[in-house]
Formats: sequence, C-alpha cells, structure tokens
Amino acid sequence: MRKQILIFSALAISTISFAQKKELKSAEKALKGGNTAEAQTALSAAEPLLANADVKTKAKFYLLKGKVKHDMAKKGTGDAYTEAVAAFKEVISIEDGSKKTYTEEAKTLMNTISAELVNSAVESAQQTKNYKEAARKLYMAYELDPANEDYLYFAANYAVTDNDYDTALDYYLKLKELKHTGVITEYYAVNVETGEEEKLPNKQQRDLFVKAKTHSNPTEKQTESRFPEIVKNIALIYAQQGKIEEAVAAVKDAREANPSDVNLLLTEANLYIKLDNKEKFEELMKEAVQKDPDNPVLYFNLGVISAEQNNYDQAKGYYEKSIEIDPNYKDSYLNLASLILTQEGPIVDEMNSLGTSRADNVRYDELKKKREGLYTSAVPYLEKILDIDANDVDALKTLMNIHGTLGNTAKFRELKEKLAALEQ
Repeated sequence: MRKQILIFSALAISTISFAQKKELKSAEKALKGGNTAEAQTALSAAEPLLANADVKTKAKFYLLKGKVKHDMAKKGTGDAYTEAVAAFKEVISIEDGSKKTYTEEAKTLMNTISAELVNSAVESAQQTKNYKEAARKLYMAYELDPANEDYLYFAANYAVTDNDYDTALDYYLKLKELKHTGVITEYYAVNVETGEEEKLPNKQQRDLFVKAKTHSNPTEKQTESRFPEIVKNIALIYAQQGKIEEAVAAVKDAREANPSDVNLLLTEANLYIKLDNKEKFEELMKEAVQKDPDNPVLYFNLGVISAEQNNYDQAKGYYEKSIEIDPNYKDSYLNLASLILTQEGPIVDEMNSLGTSRADNVRYDELKKKREGLYTSAVPYLEKILDIDANDVDALKTLMNIHGTLGNTAKFRELKEKLAALEQ
C-alpha cells in the first residue's frame, strides 16, 4: 500500500511540473507576441505550483514575471517598475549558489530598467512637472545602481522641489552618510580658431584635439563639491520642521569637515537668526568677512542685522561697503534708501502731535524741512536702483511718491507713466 502512495505522489509531482512548464511556455510565447495580459494570466496560473518547482523553473518564472511587469511599466502601469525589479532580484537570489541560468539576463534587464527610470524621471520633471514621480523613479534607479550616487542626489533635489521635505531629508541624510561630493574632473582646451576655452567630453578627446593642433593649452578643473550644499539642505529642512537644534548640529558637523567653506558658515549664521541669537549671528558674519573680505553679500547681511538692532550708522557703513565692492549690488541701495526713510516715522508722529500756536507752526516747518531732507537724500539710491534695473517696480513707486511729496510734479508724472506701462 505504501508503495502505491509513493507512486501516486510521484505522478502528482510530475503532473504539477508539467503544468508549470506548460504555463511558463504559454507566458513566454504570449510575451514574444506582445500579449502582456495573456502572459500575466499564464503566470498567475503557474504561481500556485511554485512550491514544488525546481530552482531552474522558479528562476524562469520570476524572470518572465519581471519581463511582464517591465512591459506593463513601459505602458505606464502604476508601480510595475517596482514589481519588475523585485522579480529580477528574486531570480538572482534563487540562483545564488547554484547554476546561473537566468541571472545575467536578469541583471541586464535591471540595467535597462535603470536607464529607463532615469529618462522617465527627467520626462516627469520637465514635461509634466511631476516632481514626486521624478524623485521616486530616480531613487529606484539608485537602488538598482547604488554606485551611481548622482541618482540619489537628484532624487533629493526633486523631493525638495515637490516640497516633500521628509523624503528629501531621508535622501540627504543618506548622501551625508556616504560623504557624497559629486566632484568630477572636467577637461578643457583653447580652440585655436576662436581663441575660446572649451569644455570637452573627456580626456581622450581633449588630448586628441590638442595632438591634432585644433586646440591648445589643455587644462583640468575639479567641479565644486556638493557636500556643503547637502549638509546645508539638511540644516534648512530641519529648520523648516522647527528642529533648529538639529539643524545647528548638522551644520557644525559640516563645518568641521569643511572649515574654510564660507557658505556653511553663512548657513550656521542664518540658523542663529531663527534662534533669535543675533549676537552669535553677528559674530559668525564677522568671521565670514575675515574669510572672504571681498564678498558684498556678507556686508549686506551685516547691514541687515545692524539695522534690526537699530544701529543705523553701522548698518549704513556695511551697506556702503557692500556697494563699494559691487557697485551694482541692488539690494544694498534699496536698504540704504529704506534706512533713510525709516527715520521719517518719529518726525511724522511729532508733526501730527503739534497744535496751532506760532511756536508749533515754526516747529512744524522745521520738521517738514527735515522730512523733505530725508526724502531728498534717499533719491540718489533709488535712482541708482533704476539705473541697474529700470523695471524695479518697488523703486519706481517709492521714487514717484517722494517726488509727489516734494512737489516735483513733472518728475512725478514721468514716473507714474513708466509705472503704468510696466503694470499693464
């Protein structure tokens, strides 16, 4: 009796194996014919029989499943890329330690998917502005090819663009842990015919052009490290989430690794503003000035904090230093004008508090003259802004109102016409 049971079992397993292979052949044939739905149906019929399948059959099942999902992904079906990758990884896992019949094909298809994901991510971002999808696809491409950290970097950037700060933070923290810099060597040479320096695709092509004498003066340059930007973004996201202490700690870590990086120093300084620690902000800004004394932005920021602390003379000095370094630094001219005009408040308050006595009338005239003097002293800064940017609406409005108050009717009308033309 026992012998009969064993025979029946063997027959059952043989029947199951035959059924599996039949379904897999049907799936394979349907795939070749472009009938994805039929292939999916055949695989669904074969899947319950997998438990008793041999290694080769299991591997083939998952290879075909990956191909079906890959085909569905290319036709735009939901998370089919994720399912395709999972199936191909299963092929590799099944054949680990045994004969690798389908492993190489699975790896090749995963590389194909990686390239498709990157192209699709760019399309999602540029054509449909679907930054969430772009970030998701690039992260999948990174998971397929962890050596290509660029995918993770751009996935993080797209997540930021999508305002998905939790995802972006996760990716940036991974990049920080990897110490990702993204630094590459770029190859340059001067075009003999034009005299212009050109960036060339690679060292081989540059050297070939130099040898052919179409180019000369070959040079190599390192791109800027992304690491400070990554840590800065970690800090900014923490700050945006209200986690200022974590943000400060993140920047301090980065500054230890990059002590000469002024951008990181500025990031830390801005965090202290959020902590309402203006003394620490000013201390760091002065340190930044020592490191980069020819940076107009640093003096501008020092001017801002000085003005906030009601230290107008010091603020004026910083703004003037900023435009001494960069005569076209528009924001400094704007803040100089603003610095002058903010002094109008107490004058107007006193004018409004005066009575109608002779002494009050005399004082009123004195204050009116002082107020007009403020307006007149602000005019050159506003005019300079318009020299730099003739379409600056804020400067136009302020200057128009000043001339109206001063009684310069012709100038008032001229500016009013310009403003109306811009606002059409």
